Amino acid sequence: LKADGELICKKGLLLENGFTYAVNENADASAENINIKNGNYYFDFKNDEVEIKDIQLGIAGIHNVENAVAAIQVALFLDVDPPEIKAGLKSFLGIKRRFEYILNTEKTVFIDDYAHHPEELRAAITSVKELYPQKKLTVIFQPHLFTRTRDFADEFAAVLAQVDDLLLLDIYPARELPIEGVSAEMILNRIKSNTHTKKYTVKEALDYVQQNQPELLLTVGAGDIDKMVEPLKAALQDV
Repeated sequence: LKADGELICKKGLLLENGFTYAVNENADASAENINIKNGNYYFDFKNDEVEIKDIQLGIAGIHNVENAVAAIQVALFLDVDPPEIKAGLKSFLGIKRRFEYILNTEKTVFIDDYAHHPEELRAAITSVKELYPQKKLTVIFQPHLFTRTRDFADEFAAVLAQVDDLLLLDIYPARELPIEGVSAEMILNRIKSNTHTKKYTVKEALDYVQQNQPELLLTVGAGDIDKMVEPLKAALQDV
């Protein structure tokens, strides 16, 4: 890093010439007064020199609020005016398969996300539950890789135990060959909650959604689960 440069990093990772950022805690730059209104996140940004009030974030998730704090600080270092920063964050709708709204109506909310690691999955589920605390959450999850399922089965189970209905698909192998004894049931058998949990084929999952019409649906995984998005959307609209 050049002597006159700045490094912006998450609090706890500070290096020389660093500048920390965080959410709801002391740091060089932080987000405060975070609240949710009509499905949108709002917050105030603050550092030692600037305070920007009532920022609306165009994408959901407390992790994205944290990302926005870092982006705001970069923009300020580049002399972008606060009104431009606010307008940019409000209009930014994210990227495909990152908390992507497929349906968002009074009857049905359907979100698709690429999460495939326990912490990513936790962030997605937590964000959905914060945005829609009164709705029953149905999750379709496709584990990705035999090794990841084997290594993180306990962590996946702990996160997925938070949902109301879980439709668990087979593992997407990607580049890997099967590993003896490793299957989606490793996660299923570790879930200890009142969650309605069952392993489904893709067709069975589509049939379940068609018949039960969940009010809040989240599909998650990094395999080919995205191929289900349009059929699921059609099933939710075909009533």
